Amino acid sequence: MKGFAELDAVIAVARRGSFRAAAVDLDMSTTALSHAVARLEGRLGVRLFNRTTRSVAPTEAGRALVASAAPALEALREAMEAAREQASAPSGVLRINSAPGAARQMLDPLVLEFLRRHPQMHVDIVTEGRLVDIVAEGFDLGVRAADFVPAEMIATPLGRPLRHAVVASPSFLAGRTPPRIPQDLLGHPCIRVRLPNGALYRWAFEKAGESLALEVQGPLTVDEAGLARRAALAGVGFGYVHEFEAAEEIAAGRLVRVLEDWTPPLPGLRLYHPGRRNPSAGLRAFLALAREMARAAGAS
Repeated sequence: MKGFAELDAVIAVARRGSFRAAAVDLDMSTTALSHAVARLEGRLGVRLFNRTTRSVAPTEAGRALVASAAPALEALREAMEAAREQASAPSGVLRINSAPGAARQMLDPLVLEFLRRHPQMHVDIVTEGRLVDIVAEGFDLGVRAADFVPAEMIATPLGRPLRHAVVASPSFLAGRTPPRIPQDLLGHPCIRVRLPNGALYRWAFEKAGESLALEVQGPLTVDEAGLARRAALAGVGFGYVHEFEAAEEIAAGRLVRVLEDWTPPLPGLRLYHPGRRNPSAGLRAFLALAREMARAAGAS
């Protein structure tokens, strides 16, 4: 009852319609509660409740005060709690919903570095291809490519811009003429990827102001880019994957990249979250680290 005792008393009486029940809620005596209400009425110079032996009802002035004061007090308490959190180390659980490939990209360095800096935090990552409502499903953050971030969310750049890579295994390319332009892919088997909304992903290309999107054909359709990379490694056909996903295989020669000049950088990943008035200390710390790393990487 510190700080807001008299307003708390008025709000509790108005909510319960009884001094006795309000006193129980506030863990104080009925006499002390009555005195608190009377003191506020005296300072305001207006009666806040009409009292009879059987009932208590707020006056018009009392209703107006409660309608304004109750949300204001809640906001003040949230602000004070947020200030207290800043004075202590972040702790608790941070829940993140992410596309599978995005989760692999941010795990190291962002998530692991966050846990090193804040050992009292626990990060719970759920990966899925479909785009979910992170608020309705209880997540603190979402991670998706920039184009998939809901318009009402606050977005923070994560890492460098993305590039796609068209790749195939050396065994698949043996005896084949590598494509020189994107349209050449229409004569080759390709590994198709299905989007969360059920549509087939059209392979996007751009060069010297010319852009196009191809609906390729092939023997295999998957719903996750990591599966497309594995199928390309197995010689099924050309795959269209994120550059970072295939970097090790390309460097080691297990995959060969083609049409590199047709895959310019695209906007990168985004962390996104709703505009909560007082985010937790853990969420603030995670976003601060993400921004720090984005600045270091020159993300946009």
